[in-house]
Amino acid sequence: MDVKTKKDLAVDFINTIRTMEPTALNALIVKEAGEELAQFFLNYSANLISKDPSRVLENTSSLMLMGYLIRTYEEKNTQAKQGAFQSYALA
Repeated sequence: MDVKTKKDLAVDFINTIRTMEPTALNALIVKEAGEELAQFFLNYSANLISKDPSRVLENTSSLMLMGYLIRTYEEKNTQAKQGAFQSYALA
């Protein structure tokens, strides 16, 4: 079995979205994140970059990591809620 590392999965994903048509990428963003979250990140990144334009590369890296951490936080909360509902159903 070929098990990919987190880095491998990230590289695969980045390569996939780099080759997407802009309309397909936008549709993916709207489907997975929604307009409100997309707008939040746009505003947050614009604010972050405007504070110190010389740190664009560092800020971009930080934003990508923040997105990853938000996703793992969402997954953990979803799993915790599902576990709570399952134990309730079994009681």
